[in-house]
Amino acid sequence: MIPAETLYLPVRELACRIRGGDLDPVDLAEAYLNRLETLGPSLGAVVVVTRERALREARQARDEIRAGRMRGPLHGIPYGAKDLIAAAGYPTTWGAEPYREQRLAEDATVVERLRRAGAVLVAKLASVELAGGMGYAQANASFTGPTINPWNASYWAGGSSSGPAAAVAAALVAFALGSETWGSIVTPAAFSGIAGLRPTYGRVSRHGAMALSWTMDKIGPLCRTADDCGLVLEAIAGTDSRDPSTSDQAYRYDKGASGGMRFRVGVLKGIPGGSQPEVRRNFEAALEQLSDVAEVVPDIALPPYPYNAAAGVIIDAETASVFEDFIDSGLVHELTAPEDLGGYAGQVTLAKDYLKAMRIRTPAAAALDRLFAEGGFDALVHPTRATVAYPLGKLFDAAYPDVQGGGEPISGAANLVGLPSLALPSGFGSDGLPTSISFTGRAWEENRLLALGREYQERTDWHRRHPPI
Repeated sequence: MIPAETLYLPVRELACRIRGGDLDPVDLAEAYLNRLETLGPSLGAVVVVTRERALREARQARDEIRAGRMRGPLHGIPYGAKDLIAAAGYPTTWGAEPYREQRLAEDATVVERLRRAGAVLVAKLASVELAGGMGYAQANASFTGPTINPWNASYWAGGSSSGPAAAVAAALVAFALGSETWGSIVTPAAFSGIAGLRPTYGRVSRHGAMALSWTMDKIGPLCRTADDCGLVLEAIAGTDSRDPSTSDQAYRYDKGASGGMRFRVGVLKGIPGGSQPEVRRNFEAALEQLSDVAEVVPDIALPPYPYNAAAGVIIDAETASVFEDFIDSGLVHELTAPEDLGGYAGQVTLAKDYLKAMRIRTPAAAALDRLFAEGGFDALVHPTRATVAYPLGKLFDAAYPDVQGGGEPISGAANLVGLPSLALPSGFGSDGLPTSISFTGRAWEENRLLALGREYQERTDWHRRHPPI
């Protein structure tokens, strides 16, 4: 029997044990499947366990590895996918009651690419309904119920990639795929105490994944470490004729990218002011640890553009278009959370406002790129969230009334123009809940962020901590 401690190991360490013959892929899959089936329901993290497919893929991986045909570091590694990502023949519910029985005929491109890499799909994992497309203000917005934070069962795991984050944190899977339009990878990573990588827009195909906002949606990995995020990103990245937004820029993860280099990072103006005291304390400690390998430059201001307003208008307009038929059908009334009816707001977004917001993106992207170039920054650093996870049963706005935003609004800016960001655990705050630091970088420079993240994690052990479950 594989001990739970083994299931918490990073992907690279699991891969070394598989390659060395110390771990059998079928035994490993069984161990994660059993954990999904026993702990998954209590966390509200699982939509469906793909046991039959998982064991078939694990047996194939075992046979190939024994025959000396190792596909790479993900060969035989069990993972889960957010349930807006299709897996052929299994429910792809989008977290919403009206789609509970929806089954799609083919794998999403990312699932197909992970299968080619030898990874083993063990579960479809919970999502906020329609990835928050109708708007949501509390943790219950999914037909599977709120996903419980493994660190404290009175708190939420974060959204909209709640199931993937909780499943990684609780060692129900070795890694998972999530998606982000505006915060839905980095927020659950922060609240659940794991690593989350939002890639550059266009780096990873969205074919076979539910659309929320065509020009802002991104798929990325949720893992234990920055290194694991790089391994997964290499497997899923690349152009795809079925998703015309994908770039033809090839991506290869380079674990040796840091090579003893000295980094330069900018601390956003207003950070960490406005955050909870524990978030501030842990962020300042993280900056001290980073100072070993980086020049840390304070009080960096973003170029003055209405990032949040523009991002909000674009998401409203595109979501209204995506879900027009759904709203017109009346099925919106079958959603779980009553506040989701706020999604009607997008139906009245004016074309002129959408076009203005779209026109802002090009000069805003150029200005942000100049900020990186002229400042010589490898990353802008900031607390991922100004608070720890939200308590269950409370509206988000009422959770921490004394916290006022937490500084410069980088998430809206970065998502508007498609910049990558890496969130990593930075310690613990109130009620035993994790805090997080994020590194946001230039477009297509994920390797720099991952190199910086590896250096940070070599100096900390937060990613080695396990929740009390």
